[in-house]
Amino acid sequence: MAQTINNQLSTMWYGFAESIPSLSIALILLMVTGIIASFAVKIADRLIGKTELRPSLRNLIETLVKLGVWLLGWFIAAIVVFPDLTFGSLIAGLGIGAVAIGFAFQDIFENFLAGVLIMLREKMRIGDIIECEGITGKVEHITLRETHIRSASGELTVVPNSILFKNPVEILTDVEQRCHTVVVGVAYDSDLDKASEVIRKAVESAEGVDAAKGIDVFAHEFNSSSIDFLVRWWAGSTPRAGHESRDRIVRGIKRGLDEAGIEIPFPYITHTFKDKVPLGNVD
Repeated sequence: MAQTINNQLSTMWYGFAESIPSLSIALILLMVTGIIASFAVKIADRLIGKTELRPSLRNLIETLVKLGVWLLGWFIAAIVVFPDLTFGSLIAGLGIGAVAIGFAFQDIFENFLAGVLIMLREKMRIGDIIECEGITGKVEHITLRETHIRSASGELTVVPNSILFKNPVEILTDVEQRCHTVVVGVAYDSDLDKASEVIRKAVESAEGVDAAKGIDVFAHEFNSSSIDFLVRWWAGSTPRAGHESRDRIVRGIKRGLDEAGIEIPFPYITHTFKDKVPLGNVD
């Protein structure tokens, strides 16, 4: 029994010693592969730099170039260590292994494929502000597995690419301008035509409003204490531009209605005691 174990250990040792030259050559090949991959990425980056490709698509091409060089290097190193291997048998073995790995790491490959497709499509570029599944923020980085989204308050959300690919994504900055709205209420005894004109002039005079795209002032509905106007205008598409534009519009409308002597009534709410009191007096 002891003799058998010694013979097996001796055989394993001699086999390992005989394979040391092949392992050394394979290790050198992998080191050379790393150097070649770095140069290949730099060359690809220089060639891509002369084009107008999107940053996400550039990252995809650079990643695929590096992946291709490394796969080729591993193939050659495996053939050096195992001389009986051929490219055909190695690719066939990889195909069978890929199926098994695919089942085991389904989510990872799903995110990988989603990342490739996201990088290839034209919409949702780095720098866009998006909203998806309750996540809102600026796209900072897109990788093959995940996308980094920075919220307006500074938090970073790492989102798996499959979520962005399978769910509707609202791109707030797809165009430079978008439509903004605000509701303005006036008292029931107000002259609605005059109020509409005052509101329109206030919106037209506000900075950043694109009057060429149209300004809408609609008598919208009968509220509990006011007749409400729905006001729509076009301005910058980023959230900050929207807040700034809304601030100027609200201030301008308030100033214009005050100067015209048109009342903006307090909203009334119903208490549990069935008393209607101004919102400003509620505890």
